[in-house]
Amino acid sequence: MAEVGTGAEHGLFEPLRPKRGFDPRIVFPAIILVLLGLIGAWAIFQFLANERDRELTQWQVRLGIVADSRAAEVERWLAGNLAEVTAIADNESVQVYVGSMDELASDPEQQDEVESFRQYLRNLLLVAAQRGGFGTDRSDDQPSFNQETAPGTGGLLIVDKAGTIVAASPEAPAYVGALKDFVESSPAAGSAVGPLLFDAQKQATMTFVAPLFAVQSARDAAAQIGWVVGVKRVMPELFPLLRQPGDISRTGTTTLLSGDATKAHYLSPIARPGQAVEPAGLAMEKSTPDLDAVFALEAGDGFAADRKDYRGREVLVAARAIDGSPAAAPWVLMYAVDYAEALGPSESRARNLALMLGLGLLLIAVAIVAVWRHGSSRRASEAAEKFQHLAQQFQAQKDLLQLVTDSQPTSIFILDQQHRYRFANQQASRAAGITPGEMLGKDIDAVLGPGRARRYTKLNDQAAEDSVAVTDVARIEHDGALQVLQSEHIPLKGRSGAAAGVLTVERDITDVVTEREKRARTLQNLVKTLVGVVDRRDPFAANHSMRVAKVAGAVAREMGLSEVEIDTTEIAGNLLNLGKIMIPPEVLAKTGDLTEDERRLLRNSVQMSGDMLQDIEFDGPVVDTLRQAQERWDGSGQPKGLKGEAILVTARIIAVANALVGMISDRAFRQGMSIDSAIEILFKEAGKAYDRRVVAALVNYLDNRDGRTQISATLPSAG
Repeated sequence: MAEVGTGAEHGLFEPLRPKRGFDPRIVFPAIILVLLGLIGAWAIFQFLANERDRELTQWQVRLGIVADSRAAEVERWLAGNLAEVTAIADNESVQVYVGSMDELASDPEQQDEVESFRQYLRNLLLVAAQRGGFGTDRSDDQPSFNQETAPGTGGLLIVDKAGTIVAASPEAPAYVGALKDFVESSPAAGSAVGPLLFDAQKQATMTFVAPLFAVQSARDAAAQIGWVVGVKRVMPELFPLLRQPGDISRTGTTTLLSGDATKAHYLSPIARPGQAVEPAGLAMEKSTPDLDAVFALEAGDGFAADRKDYRGREVLVAARAIDGSPAAAPWVLMYAVDYAEALGPSESRARNLALMLGLGLLLIAVAIVAVWRHGSSRRASEAAEKFQHLAQQFQAQKDLLQLVTDSQPTSIFILDQQHRYRFANQQASRAAGITPGEMLGKDIDAVLGPGRARRYTKLNDQAAEDSVAVTDVARIEHDGALQVLQSEHIPLKGRSGAAAGVLTVERDITDVVTEREKRARTLQNLVKTLVGVVDRRDPFAANHSMRVAKVAGAVAREMGLSEVEIDTTEIAGNLLNLGKIMIPPEVLAKTGDLTEDERRLLRNSVQMSGDMLQDIEFDGPVVDTLRQAQERWDGSGQPKGLKGEAILVTARIIAVANALVGMISDRAFRQGMSIDSAIEILFKEAGKAYDRRVVAALVNYLDNRDGRTQISATLPSAG
């Protein structure tokens, strides 16, 4: 073993000597310290920026939720009001009466009829106005329907194409001026929503217009005979919708906006807790720098964190365009929160955190300088001594590992990610034909050859990729003889947590496998011998056990059972009738009716099969499968009355397979039935005598896996 030196004799470390002038031992650490300080400052800045972005994103989501919620409420309100006037316009009675009044207007003898139509329409508009909130409810001072009322600021009107009021609700405004101009300029055959206007009393009103068509006519401009007009004061209904339920923000405000070429108009009041309410109708110049309302009107839908409100305070703002708002001056809903409330606390925390991190960085720098100055004269010698000690420890551990693994009968080696040897014991090197030292650093392809190496590299890559151990058994022709190798490939983690290599442990299990296969062949021969004895004693049930085993094995595979469970079903099926050895031949061959004792003797033959085999060691629960083969799913079977899942799945499969083969096979006292008839009986008994899943798997095997052909080949009499 090579001796590990200190390094001083090779000139790796020189003794420290005082020097005059430029001393790189001082300057270089200083440069590194400055770089570390800059990196630390940059890291702090990035951390704070990320924290601010995260906080800003949370507020964007919060403001967006409020804006979406309030915009939806406003849109629902607009649509509801337009629906009220549209429902009146779509009323066939209204269409008939208005059309008839126009036709009868010039006939003096029909004026009483016209007036009755008008009275009906007034009654209809009065009810609709009270229901839809068009005008106030004056139930204490309600005029008669024949009495004309003074013009008001809210109500419903029916206007014909000539601009004449056909009927109006009480308090309906006069059909003149701006109202008349808006209605008659609305789209032909189309609905319209008027702008929000403020009267002299600062009351906000809106107009909703729906076209009125002749009854049973095409809904186009030629068929339009007038309009249904709804005018209402909207403050009691619209503005409360802007308040978000549960909003705990101290400065949050929701405002409806519209704009023209030069100004942004605040359509709703601006109210903040503890502050005076700014009335609706406020207007701001669009040239105001960074105005939140200008951003909202231009964006329609968006979020900004660098805007100012009408007071000049910084705010976060979310905007949503309102569908269904007046076409001439579309609305935008704006929800704003003061910047100081939203990001003030987080920025304060960020400043404090930056100060603490900066002080911490400064203290670390001071500590590094102090430690460096104090320990610079000792670090080199201590490091060399420590390195020597660690090298000795490493070498001792390596020698111990080599000694331990060399004493094992298994081949053990480690490959890195490039499939190069990093460790190998004597057994691995013996298989490679070179010493362990010669293997280190070499690619496994170069040591074993590409053909042999491919198996190891493929399994190692799989273990490294999945980060789990992989086990493999391979049968290999070696020097003309079969060799069975079992290998386990265990991923090794590096310091970063990623796979640094794979440990392979391989052992030769040829003798074990050979012995197991020999034992299996012996068992199979024993089973065939016993089955042959039974077949000779019961000629009518010849090959019955073999057929049950075949069907049971196929069903077990169909259900996806393990190899041990599949083998168990096949062995149990073959040995199912072994107990018939104990039954007199004259009973087995009897063609007449059986006595009760003879029937009981035949029923108990399966239990006798289990008793005769109880001392034989099988890989699976063959004996228990035989003893439970006569149990029933509903618990009414024998010998213990087991029920449902308490019965082994192998026994449940044997029960179904035995029933099928028994029904379709000829017996001394009857002929076998068709497969379809047998399946029908099994379906009827599913959930009672048999497990439904086993019956379903059997049917799938018969219909989709060519099972009928396979069974028919062994049962000439099967249908």
